[in-house]
Amino acid sequence: MGDDLGDEWWQHDSKSDSSEVEEDEAEKKKSTNKPIKEKPNVSKKAEKRKTLTGQTLTAKKKKKNEEESEMEKSTKSPRKRKRKKKTITDVLAASDPKPGCPADLQNSLTGYFSDKRSVIEQEELKLQDSCFLTCNDLTHSLSSYLKHICPKWAKIQKQHTEKQSVVLLIVCSSALRAIELIKQLTTFKGEAKAVKLFAKHIKIEQQVKLLQKGLFHIGVGTPCRISDLIHRDGLSLQALRFLVLDWNWRDQKSRRMMDIPEIKLDFFKLLESCILDRCRAANVKIGLF
Repeated sequence: MGDDLGDEWWQHDSKSDSSEVEEDEAEKKKSTNKPIKEKPNVSKKAEKRKTLTGQTLTAKKKKKNEEESEMEKSTKSPRKRKRKKKTITDVLAASDPKPGCPADLQNSLTGYFSDKRSVIEQEELKLQDSCFLTCNDLTHSLSSYLKHICPKWAKIQKQHTEKQSVVLLIVCSSALRAIELIKQLTTFKGEAKAVKLFAKHIKIEQQVKLLQKGLFHIGVGTPCRISDLIHRDGLSLQALRFLVLDWNWRDQKSRRMMDIPEIKLDFFKLLESCILDRCRAANVKIGLF
């Protein structure tokens, strides 16, 4: 207390004021030296919000359009299903089997040559009824049918002595069917020899040599290979008397020989080039098995 009495009062006030001023200035300097925090980018946030709202709007519109399209589909009448076109197999499977007759062959001939020959030429292709043998009524086996149309077969086969030719020619649709028919000939052919006339596993050169060396009475094969052998002079029709067509038989697809386009084409080529003239001359007769 005694010490303070000697001091002047105004001196203390000035000192305190100056110290306070100095402290304020120091704080101001500190505040100015502190790094200013950057304000967030307001424009970027706005753009982000805009894109999000745009996406939600498009999603809603898409959903609405889908719902509208589903409503339209439900209100519309259901589309009619297209009917499948019937195949040859479907038609033949549904139809009752009917035995072939000479008129069937005549109609097939006329249909095939209708756009290839004139009316006068088509008349020349017609065969007389005398050119045909009795047709199979679907009650015969191959052996019983051949016995019916060739009652004098034993005598005919003994008289046959010409090589590279056959007396009886059976035309079918495939090699497998030809083998099956040859097996069915057992009770009919007797001592006669049968030859395979198809392309499967047999070269045409081998067949030509076989026909030149041996004597064969019956030939069973496909129209394409028979035509090729005739044109190569491997097979002669000089001794031919009976032409039997495997007409009524159906394969796994219910197709007959004349229902297969490529077989039909080969068969009519064979008839046109080799058979029809001999039929008109009464040398060959046709049977539909």
